[in-house]
Formats: sequence, structure tokens, C-alpha cells
Amino acid sequence: MSETSTSTIAISASADEVRAVLFDIANYPSWSTSFKAANVLVSDGQGRPTQVNLTVDAGALKDKPTLNYDWSAYPDRVDFSLEDADLLTEMSGAYIVKDNGDETEVTFELTVALSMPVPPTMRIKAEKSTIDLALKQLKEKLEN
Repeated sequence: MSETSTSTIAISASADEVRAVLFDIANYPSWSTSFKAANVLVSDGQGRPTQVNLTVDAGALKDKPTLNYDWSAYPDRVDFSLEDADLLTEMSGAYIVKDNGDETEVTFELTVALSMPVPPTMRIKAEKSTIDLALKQLKEKLEN
């Protein structure tokens, strides 16, 4: 298993506002340039997506993964794991939301593995840039 890349950002918005955007997975393409499409395949009894097919274009990585979402630690954390993809053999991680009163801290954890050999330094760099871009765009969406 690959090591997990992690990054955290502080956002000047309430935790509920952050969760409303961050956990609305079907609308990722409206604010994140890495997601071209997000189609919810299965939802739980509360209407939360539990399986989503994504079209990802994150620089060197272009794929159509289907991810499973685990809401058991909600509202503080939502985990995801790979169901299926063309190139990816692993894509797992979590979004962690911490309410700090006047701002909200969001941590994004991501682990990716590909079906082709990729040097670990390249994989880690790609994961980190994907995470950092996603957090930056989430912050821009919520603060503007």
C-alpha cells in the first residue's frame, strides 16, 4: 500500500457551510477543475452519495473512478475508497472537518496507486498538488 498524502487548510466559513459544499459530491465539477463530471450511482437513506462515478482530469492523471463513500464518521469525517477505475488500482482517502469557531479546518487525505509503474516521488508530488488545488478551490468557493 502507498503512503497517504495529507494537507490542511483553514477556511473562513462555518463548519456547516464547509460541509454543505465539501460533501455535495455531485456538484464538485462546479468548483473543482479536477472533476469534469460526478454522477451519483447510489445514495443512502439520508440522500448522501455512497457510490459516485467521477471523471477526473488532474494534470497527468485522467481516469473515471467509481468511489464508495463511508459516512459512518460524519459530520467530522467522510472516507472514500476505490470501487473501480481504468488506470487507478487504489484511490482512497478522507475529508476531515474541524470546527474552530470563526473558521473551519479541512484536511484532505489521499492515497493513489496506478496500474502502471510510477516513481514514488512522482506519485507523491501528483497527490500533493491534487490535494492542494482541491483545498485552494474549496476555500475560494466558500470565501468569495
